[in-house]
Amino acid sequence: MRKNITVYNPDTFTARFMQPRRELDHMLKADYDKFFIVRVEDMYRLVTQAVPASRSTNHSCLFITSGEASMKIGSESYTIHKGEMLFVPAGQVFSFREGEVNKGFLCNFHTDVLTGKYSNQDPLRDFDFLRIWGNPIVRLDKQTTQFVLHLFKRLLFDYTRNGLNNLEIIQPYLITLLCEVKALYQPLTGTHQVAAVNITNRFRELVFTTVKTRHLVTDYASLLNITPNHLNKTVKMLTGKSPARWIDEAIVLEAKVLLSQSDLSISEVAAEIGFEDASYFARIFRKYEGITPSDFRKMIEKS
Repeated sequence: MRKNITVYNPDTFTARFMQPRRELDHMLKADYDKFFIVRVEDMYRLVTQAVPASRSTNHSCLFITSGEASMKIGSESYTIHKGEMLFVPAGQVFSFREGEVNKGFLCNFHTDVLTGKYSNQDPLRDFDFLRIWGNPIVRLDKQTTQFVLHLFKRLLFDYTRNGLNNLEIIQPYLITLLCEVKALYQPLTGTHQVAAVNITNRFRELVFTTVKTRHLVTDYASLLNITPNHLNKTVKMLTGKSPARWIDEAIVLEAKVLLSQSDLSISEVAAEIGFEDASYFARIFRKYEGITPSDFRKMIEKS
């Protein structure tokens, strides 16, 4: 029987990867599936194992004030240091190891928390770092670091005492925080022409949502109403990677999540992501991961 990829909400994620429960319950208030904020050092010490390829229903924002933090987001690995922020958009694949030593803040929130009394527009419209194709790292200047630090402390102060009972305070502070970040955000695509950026972002969004049924560059070019050659040139110019590589890496990410979270056979995993030929799927997986799907699953089971 096929199984859907698990998309964790905060409750299911903490239940699987964190202990002891009594300390978590002290930090996380009611409705923490909608929003929570904690000190990184308090949360990381409760992580009991490396987190394999996973997805979350919520966005995560990590701000480091001391040490460093590393995480794999999508197919890329990122490390941030003091005065830097790392975002994981809802639905994006991520993984990280346990045991890091650092300090800072971790904020986790559902998109719905950004809408309501003080904001009724599309909450993600202005925040590219909360989209799967955005640049997940934001480096702050000295002045903005102080502003952001104050906002995190203010959010933590109210959340620790009131949970989400004062959402009319939490929401505007959170939106203000995101706006401060937006002012220094640098897109991965730099200053290239708007049309090329739009094509690339739309392509990556389509890959993210339809890769299990579309594996060819021509499929995406057709959806975007452009030629495959134009798509190849545009995406390669802006990202340094060809559309074919973006597609292959997305396929491998889907496979890693299924291998980590299900007991599907290798053939069933291949079928789940649109491959009738399991051996061809295995070759693609090994090309990018350096090991076979079976060896990857064994490695996860041992961790």
